[in-house]
This record gives sequence, structure tokens and C-alpha cells, in this order.
Amino acid sequence: MQQFITLTVAGAVQGAVYAAFALALVLIWRSTRIVNFAQGAMAAATTFIALALIEAGQSYWVALLVALVSGFVLGAVIERVVIRPVEGGPELNAVIVTLGLFIAIQALVAIVFGNDERAFPPPFDRVGFTVGETNIALTPNNLYTIGGVLVTLVLLIVLFRYTPVGLAMRASAFGQEVARLLGVRVSRMLTLGWALAAVVGAVAGVLIAGEGSSVTPNFMDALIVYGFVAAVLGGLDSPIGAVVGGVALGLLLGYVRGYLGDEVVNLAALVILIVVLLVRPGGLFSSAQARRA
Repeated sequence: MQQFITLTVAGAVQGAVYAAFALALVLIWRSTRIVNFAQGAMAAATTFIALALIEAGQSYWVALLVALVSGFVLGAVIERVVIRPVEGGPELNAVIVTLGLFIAIQALVAIVFGNDERAFPPPFDRVGFTVGETNIALTPNNLYTIGGVLVTLVLLIVLFRYTPVGLAMRASAFGQEVARLLGVRVSRMLTLGWALAAVVGAVAGVLIAGEGSSVTPNFMDALIVYGFVAAVLGGLDSPIGAVVGGVALGLLLGYVRGYLGDEVVNLAALVILIVVLLVRPGGLFSSAQARRA
């Protein structure tokens, strides 16, 4: 029973980490209808900026704020300079460009910051709570990570459901010509979508690094896969689905890791993805069914 509780707590925390990255993928999809495979490399870049500031003597909170601002600027510049020229062509073009960006940004991070593994200091303690004589695998930093994901989720829901900007972003993503006829400045909305998605990615990168990951230029690579599976599991159109999908995936993979071993975790993630795509292609929280001919 103790093992099950430990695996459940650890899986829920790991699921919150997956959810943080899945939220960034959901935001870029809802605002531009593009799956950004460079999201992990962009998050790694902003995380290294935060780490450089912390190592220079700045506080964690100053470094986090600078990382968020850096993410906003990076996302806006990438959309304007790299993505904008291919937006009018086939949708696959933009996806291929994001794959190229993934390689280029990761290489640039390695050139600027080096390839050595570095530890990212957490803002809170990583020692588990003790209840009576039982040590629980839940730390103050875990609570901070979970809280950060929930706050991000609430902000995204408010943005897309209750603000004119969020509605304009969704309209621009679904039908640019119609949105223009309604007076929406589509180009600005697309740029804003990339910028905000990069901000959420920066949040994810800093939260993930603070959970004890060794920070290297490619430290987000595995999380790209798990975050994508979480986003598909919950539904690429649903921020709530991203969080639920991330937690569910974290729990399932935690049980697999604890009872079957690490060597089958990646296989389990693949099986979960295939099952979801076969049973409910739009995700568990999809709001519309696909049309059939």
C-alpha cells in the first residue's frame, strides 16, 4: 500500500510536469493551428537564461520574470521572421520549419551556454513532508509546481473564453479571411499566439528544471514526447484536457515504472497514444466530432 501511495504522489507530480508542457502545445494549437515541435528547444533557451541570471546572483523570481519576458520576445520574433513567410502555404511547411527551428535553437543554446549538465536551484525545499513517522513523497517544491500549472490553466481558460483578445486569436486560427472581414488584425493575433505560447513554454521549462532535472540543451527532449502524448490524450483544443491528460499520463507511467520497470515506460506511452488515437482521435475532452464522408 505504501508503494502504491508513493507511486501515485510521484506520478501526479510528474503528470503536472507533463501538463505544463502540454499547455504550451495547446496554446499554440488553439491560436495558430500549428503543432510547434520547437517548443521544447525554446523552453530550454529561456530556462538557460533564467539559470544564467541565478548563477550571476539574481533571485529565482527575477530570473523567472526575465525568462517569461525572453519567451514572449522569442516567440514573437520567430513568428514574424521565420513562420510568417510560410504561413500562407501548405500547413505541413510550418511544421517542417518548426522541426528545423528545434535543431537550430538547440544548437545555439549549446554554443552559448555549453553542453555540460547543470543543476537548476529550486525555489522551495525538495524534502518530502513527514506525517507522523511516515515520509510522504511530496515536497514544497512539488506543490509549487502543481500550483504553477493550475494558475497557468486558469489564465488560459480566462484568456480564451472571457476576453476579446482570446476570441480574436481563436477566430484568426480557424478562419483568417473571415476574421479579417470582422475587423480582427490577424497578423497581430498570430504573433501574439506564438509569443504567449513561448511564455507558457518558459514557465514549463523553469518548473521542470526546478524539479531536479539536469539542465542541458536537450533536457526537454523526452518531455516533448510525453507532453505531446498528454496534449493528444486530453485534446489539443482543451487546456483542461492538457492538465487532465498530463496527470493521467503521469499516473499511468508512474505505475508502469514502479511495477514493471523503466524499460517499458516508453512503450507504455506509445501504446496509450495509439489507443487514444484509435478510440477518440480528438482527445478525451474534444468538443467536436470529426466529420465522416
